[in-house]
Amino acid sequence: MSGPRYAIVVPTVGRPGLAEVLRPALTADVDDAPAEVVVVDDRPGSEADDLLPDIGDPRVRVLRMGGVGPATARQAGWQACSTPWIVFLDDDVRPPADWPARLRTDLRGLPENVVGSQGRILVPRPRGRRPTDAERNTIALEGARWITADLALRRSALERVGGFDTRFPRAYREDTDLVLRLWESGGELRRGERVCLHPVARGRWGASLRAQRGNADDALIRRLHGARWRARVGETPGAFRSHLATTALSALALSALITGRRGLATALGTLWATRVARFTEARIAPGPDEPAEWADMALTSALIPPLAVWHRLSGELRYARSGRRSTVRAVLFDRDGTLVEDVPYNGDPALVRPRPGAADAVALARSRGLSVAVVTNQSGVGRGFLTEEDVAAVDRRIDELVGPFDVWEVCPHREEDDCPCRKPRPGMVVDAAEALGLSPAECAVVGDIGADMDAAAAAGARGVLVPTPRTRSEERDRAPEVEDGPLDAVRRLVGGGRS
Repeated sequence: MSGPRYAIVVPTVGRPGLAEVLRPALTADVDDAPAEVVVVDDRPGSEADDLLPDIGDPRVRVLRMGGVGPATARQAGWQACSTPWIVFLDDDVRPPADWPARLRTDLRGLPENVVGSQGRILVPRPRGRRPTDAERNTIALEGARWITADLALRRSALERVGGFDTRFPRAYREDTDLVLRLWESGGELRRGERVCLHPVARGRWGASLRAQRGNADDALIRRLHGARWRARVGETPGAFRSHLATTALSALALSALITGRRGLATALGTLWATRVARFTEARIAPGPDEPAEWADMALTSALIPPLAVWHRLSGELRYARSGRRSTVRAVLFDRDGTLVEDVPYNGDPALVRPRPGAADAVALARSRGLSVAVVTNQSGVGRGFLTEEDVAAVDRRIDELVGPFDVWEVCPHREEDDCPCRKPRPGMVVDAAEALGLSPAECAVVGDIGADMDAAAAAGARGVLVPTPRTRSEERDRAPEVEDGPLDAVRRLVGGGRS
């Protein structure tokens, strides 16, 4: 009996062992195997093809995002898939051989209100010694709830809430934000029986200092979900208040010293040193008996409080006016058949007839603060039926009747020219996003044929099909999302789900 159809999405920054993450799924029995696998290469500036040298499986596709962060990478990944279930795996977990079969068991028969299944994470302990501070952070994943190290979600639920908030630049909090929004939308999450191993790494010196940047993300999630967000997801209270008190003592001691009140400075400095010593002791006690670890803990324990406060205050200022927003920040419309009636090789502005709801769709997108653009194949230029001036004249008329649009991307080439911009290839989607100052993962493509949806998927953008009589049935069947017209498509996008 075949299980639910699913895709695997793995964001990666090029960690070794990526093939080990995928091998159990790619070698599984046909009933247990994924329909597709999307690896999102998020290495800054990466153009290399060496990410998966040992895998030549046609189910595996690679999207290159260039250092946009895990939230945007995961957003691009699920939007590039069309299966009912999306399974997010991290590139540093190790699924065992039975993981695909156990995933199928976890997903089969779940009620519609259950929108996700969390896999269990097991972290092997180091042999012969107690774990370091960095290793204990990894071990804590065993008790973490609702993390994308191994999390299966219904695509319909991701559509409904809009997926990941791309304002989160680092890992961890984008998971929490998504889960809170899924709960708020009425979805339920369950823990499955499948297991993934997560190897530990000792970590580089001072890793705990770099981790303090996450305090800025806490400011955003607090702004979005209120002060009790930790309790809602079952997370223990953070240490920010303690760090704030320690930092305040050091600042007051320094101020007293500068102003000549030495007795007060000594008293405050002693209190500060006592707090740092206790913090250091609490971090050293469960760790290994290694001088290098002690030195790391002693120095970083003095620096963590002011760094935590600095990043938190920076986040509070950065996100002071932040609130809920659509995770789609731009709508890229196809032209012929979507915005206007399809007149083959049209070079006459007088023949432009807007499609029903097209102008209202553009106006709605603009009213919700979204950018709007057009991405259109115009092979009539390459075939000699039109000039670029003819196309520009028609585009100006469309701007008058339906727009205005922020960006126009036009591909004049024929299919046989093998142009990287011509849909179904992603060039125009990528270029339009760049012109708008966005990632393709923050864009949605609205079009009437399969090539529009394929271009969106290849770029990591969201795709919504608005069929017309010329849309083939197989294009409709494999479209990730379908609406009756452009206005319904935009309503779906700005509402986070179906209109």
